Amino acid sequence: MATVRRRVDEDHVSVAIPSYNFPHSIRESSKVKRGQQIELTGEVTRIDDETVTIALGPLVTVDIGVVRLVEKYSAPKRRTLLRDKVD
Repeated sequence: MATVRRRVDEDHVSVAIPSYNFPHSIRESSKVKRGQQIELTGEVTRIDDETVTIALGPLVTVDIGVVRLVEKYSAPKRRTLLRDKVD
């Protein structure tokens, strides 16, 4: 979850991400207001002991406690066997 800081222009807003000490701008066309909470989603690229790096456009590194797992990763299922069929 991030907090909306201000509207940069018609399509972008600046957000404050917990434990990330830099401002971050996202494209948001809906009518969000200052102080409103907004959920950011991205792919996890790296997990360390206490931090997680997420791809939100640029890579953003935050504390592991502020990240919520939305969807569990499952490997693609194979439709054919890896070995040859015995006739």
